[in-house]
Amino acid sequence: MRNYFLAGNWKMNKTPSEAKSFAAELKASLKGASHKLMVAPSFIAIPGVAEELKGSNILVGAQNMSNAESGAHTGEVSPEMLKDAGVDVVILGHSERRAIYGESDAFINEKVQLALNHGFEVILCVGETLDEREGGKLEEIVRTQTVEGLKNVSESSLSKVTIAYEPVWAIGTGKTATPQDADDVHAFIRKVLAETYSSDAAEAMVIQYGGSVKPGNVKELMAKENIDGALVGGASLKVEDFTAIAKFDT
Repeated sequence: MRNYFLAGNWKMNKTPSEAKSFAAELKASLKGASHKLMVAPSFIAIPGVAEELKGSNILVGAQNMSNAESGAHTGEVSPEMLKDAGVDVVILGHSERRAIYGESDAFINEKVQLALNHGFEVILCVGETLDEREGGKLEEIVRTQTVEGLKNVSESSLSKVTIAYEPVWAIGTGKTATPQDADDVHAFIRKVLAETYSSDAAEAMVIQYGGSVKPGNVKELMAKENIDGALVGGASLKVEDFTAIAKFDT
């Protein structure tokens, strides 16, 4: 039985002081929640948030990570820096990293392998643009991003990996794939995992949906057989909204 995993990606929002205060409110609001939970502040806010959430039921995530361990990489943040700051989970391959900053599948795969080698859990994001969906390339894109993102990752390491399916056209737009559309893609990802690894690995994989998840649609999405959680953007920036999502079945 897969456990639901609800994660909030704060993106480039909240100053360090705002983030720490918000984390304190969230910790109180989510106390006793039964599902796996995570929030990902900006790099500069991680230490304060991690301090505030220490000992709570909320994991601390990072929104990205360098593909290098150290050295002349101006503006980058290494695995050891994140570990020392209190990070548990790293989000990699987010559509904004792919589209705006040109991150390739091979580059993302380097990060995935490095993060796993340093003991992090990984959320690997995959998903198609509207043009790709309308052009009939959805399965090709999602298959490639999944297979290439997990290249050289052993089946035994998959227990540390979550896949987040995020249709790019539904992120921050207010548009959402219908629950059935989303479930169909999640089922396809399981098919790809079964072909690449095994049916057991495919069945065990937690696959989140990301794309304008809100309190108003979370129950319907989570009711689907292949949807195991959510990677939440805008709705994770309000305590009441993220609490409603995290406690969708209470």
